[in-house]
Amino acid sequence: MLLLLGAGVVANVILTKNKGFGGGWLLINFGWGLAVFAGVTVSYASGAHLNPAVTLGLAAAGKIDSDNPFLTVIVYIVAQLIGAFIGAVLAWLAYKNHFDEEPDPAAKLGVFSTGPAIRSYAWNLITEIIGTFVLVFVVIGFGKGGDPDTNTPAGLAALGALPVAFLVVAIGASLGGPTGYAINPARDLGPRIAHALLPIRGKGSSDWSYSWVPIVGPIIGGVLAGWLSLVLLPAAS
Repeated sequence: MLLLLGAGVVANVILTKNKGFGGGWLLINFGWGLAVFAGVTVSYASGAHLNPAVTLGLAAAGKIDSDNPFLTVIVYIVAQLIGAFIGAVLAWLAYKNHFDEEPDPAAKLGVFSTGPAIRSYAWNLITEIIGTFVLVFVVIGFGKGGDPDTNTPAGLAALGALPVAFLVVAIGASLGGPTGYAINPARDLGPRIAHALLPIRGKGSSDWSYSWVPIVGPIIGGVLAGWLSLVLLPAAS
């Protein structure tokens, strides 16, 4: 649900002949925020673990409530990648005719995965670390953990979907310009794999040389946020 609606709003804005074509950066920001809202809403059973960086950040903060946290984290991350891949494929199906009409390979890739406005791997990495740090740190600040009375596991679902949606809009509007704010390794890698595998007319490169940045940066940012929350957000520990 997250990637279907998130990739969908990007397709609507940047692929030619769409009714939303040229809708602008803020439309993409709000679309992604609402995509997160929808994703969190329907993934309550897991605690809405939609993002490996958030999952790893919560693990670093000791907030994975499981008899085997390591195995739980692995299962979450695998599921996140599978879900992201499926969501991207569904978005492509919804916009199939527009992908066929789009002449720019970069626009087609942009629906699936992020890319830098100015390619500088070190600075792009820093941007992703900062953006993901904000996401995970504020998520931990929002949620004090799961709710034992309702058997709600720790994670985004413990917060309710709306605060997280607003947070993603804020990060996109404020910090998203340099890299397109992946802030989620699964959100970038799963769809990038889909782009590489799908029979998209004139799609061009999947830009694997950049693909490590939206994986490594969010992981570093998420884990740092989890660790520092133990010191800077003592009430949440």
